[in-house]
Amino acid sequence: MEEMTACRPFQLGKSRFDQNTFSGRLKHFLEVIDPRTLLVSQSHLNESVKLLDDFKHGTLPPGVSDEQLWQAQKIKQAIIHPDTGEKIFMPFRMSGYVPFGTPIVVGLLLPNQTLASTVFWQWLNQSHNACVNYSNRNATKPTAASKFLLGYLGAVTSAVSIAVGLNVLIQKASKFSPATRVLVQRFVPFPAVATANICNVVLMRHTELSEGIDVLDAAGNVVGTSKIAARHALLETALTRVVLPMPILVLPPVIMAFLERLPLLQTHRKLVLPVHSLVCLAAFGLALPLAISLFPQMSQIEVSQLEPEIAMATDGEVVTYNKGL
Repeated sequence: MEEMTACRPFQLGKSRFDQNTFSGRLKHFLEVIDPRTLLVSQSHLNESVKLLDDFKHGTLPPGVSDEQLWQAQKIKQAIIHPDTGEKIFMPFRMSGYVPFGTPIVVGLLLPNQTLASTVFWQWLNQSHNACVNYSNRNATKPTAASKFLLGYLGAVTSAVSIAVGLNVLIQKASKFSPATRVLVQRFVPFPAVATANICNVVLMRHTELSEGIDVLDAAGNVVGTSKIAARHALLETALTRVVLPMPILVLPPVIMAFLERLPLLQTHRKLVLPVHSLVCLAAFGLALPLAISLFPQMSQIEVSQLEPEIAMATDGEVVTYNKGL
């Protein structure tokens, strides 16, 4: 089956996998987050972009295979923003989310956090998330730098406040035994991060709500700007950011609670942090493609659900919009 999928005829701007199924979206986003694309050189990127341009204009050199075209499109989609046409800064690409985010996750899950360390790791995590959300937003409408700064401050403040508040409550929970308190503290990051992630998405992309986003007809032509589609885009993205930290922040504490009881780790305590890092890396690598596969990046919505002026501008029943990642 994979052999047949690999040989599928190339379609510019389309996925090689069925985006109407979860498994198809999962395969698609596994390509999008492939960390090997971080190593692609500028010359290789230029070659990939040129190859796609040649295909678009019907000037493709003889002998170019469908596999080469799919690979070129994979590279372009992983590095260049679909709306702006500009390169996304490496740490904020989806392909860089796991490699650059795993050390932060390890820090979030360190036991016996002080107030200062909790604030630091939550600030670093939400700063990274804010930049990822902004870099992978729907960018059909420009966003002023002042709005980005306000959104960033709001996102980080909410995250730190939630995390610190939960930690203080646990510290004051005298009925917990010390061992139970440590275990519960390890799970504090999940509700803190999940709630803060919602705030982060909304605040970093609030311009879309006020100005709307472009919606496209079946031919790829812009038929209007919709605030309703923007709400759908942000809701879908926010849901992925709630699902994303579940495996990342829940599985490692459970696994580490078991592993730390093993004689090897009790004898060699220096191995705890490296093992913890590997567990977090595995959980992050599993969680990211599962979460962003919940919805297609190019989502569709019925015209009847949108503003009347959009219904008047197209004969189609559905339009497409870039949800962002």
